[in-house]
Amino acid sequence: MKKTNAEKFITAYNQIDYSLRTIYDFKRSMSFSDVVRRSVVLNSVVRKYEEDLIDFGRLRNAIIHQGNNKFIIAEPHDDIVDKIEKLAALIAEPPKAIDRVGKKEVITINDDMKIGKAIELIARSGYSNLPTYKGENLIGILNARKLVAVLGNKIADGVNLQEYVDNATVGSIMNEMGEDYYFMLADADLTIDQAMNFFENNRKLLIILITKNGKDTAKPLAIISYSDIIDMKKILDVY
Repeated sequence: MKKTNAEKFITAYNQIDYSLRTIYDFKRSMSFSDVVRRSVVLNSVVRKYEEDLIDFGRLRNAIIHQGNNKFIIAEPHDDIVDKIEKLAALIAEPPKAIDRVGKKEVITINDDMKIGKAIELIARSGYSNLPTYKGENLIGILNARKLVAVLGNKIADGVNLQEYVDNATVGSIMNEMGEDYYFMLADADLTIDQAMNFFENNRKLLIILITKNGKDTAKPLAIISYSDIIDMKKILDVY
């Protein structure tokens, strides 16, 4: 039997309610509106559609007789049903970043590579972020913008730049690139909304490197940069 709009709406509403409570371990006694508001800082989808979700909570109470989930007293419009079903899918089963935006070709380098060679590699490949390893351990991300800043300081200090890039190694420059807050590791289950949340909550974050288990000894599977945010937003808009 075909579901009514009210039944579709309630199914999607319950899916959202259950998913948020399960993902973020909220108490069953917490109201739906409180669940939404507390999820705002944790979930980019909820943050974007906060007011819609609050309105859906009110609508849910309007279409169901108080205390009886089976006694439906109103039918929501088709566009409302479509929207809440879309949000339910985004929240309950969000698309994985590695499948939709992660750049699968990850060029890595060793810490003993000369800086000049690394610069050539950046220029030839068009990749501005090169995960750098010492043996099997990730020691950082060689970021082109930060590299230029370091080289600029060398020039200001009167260092012979050609001699420096010909002899210094990438490993030796890592400490001069500053704090490591500009990159992070994540496992292969990272979702697009989680990736967006990381970027939005850490304005210094430039890179997310994805490995199977999120460990720095695992092989890199994909890389996401801050510039991918626009594509991630588009994907969520049409998902």
